[in-house]
Amino acid sequence: MITATIDRISTGWIHAAAAAAFLVASAPNVALMAQGLEADGAIDAIVGSDVTTGEEAVTADEARIVAAIERTTENAAEVRKRFALNSLEIVFLPDLDEKTTTIDEKLVEYEPQIEELRTEIQGSALFYHAVDSRSVLLTDIIAIEFDDADNATIFVAGQDPEN
Repeated sequence: MITATIDRISTGWIHAAAAAAFLVASAPNVALMAQGLEADGAIDAIVGSDVTTGEEAVTADEARIVAAIERTTENAAEVRKRFALNSLEIVFLPDLDEKTTTIDEKLVEYEPQIEELRTEIQGSALFYHAVDSRSVLLTDIIAIEFDDADNATIFVAGQDPEN
């Protein structure tokens, strides 16, 4: 009698587990129902601000770019802390490959810090999805700067792929 009761309890547990497994297996794939990054406004919803792009000549902002490179360590730490911005501008520097001695020297001098910055951007949903949505390669990012009004500018080597 006791053995029969134990067998029924054990069998009941197995039936309940099988029923639960069936329900889980027959439920629609939740990941397929999630909003993808390609949906209208998805990146703006993640970033929470306007993401704009543009191209500038290196000579137009050489001092600003050098200052951003020199602040790479502080700005990498800032990337870690940021969860929202008012705006994010991505500035492409198509003529960076031309001889710009000051910037080239700073890029060599701050190479480990720039790699750290790229790692921080990759680890931040806010920044990573913003640059990824504009087809920016992490290896092309050379600096970032923040202003007092919660705006950020990312400087990128090369041309805007959308142009």
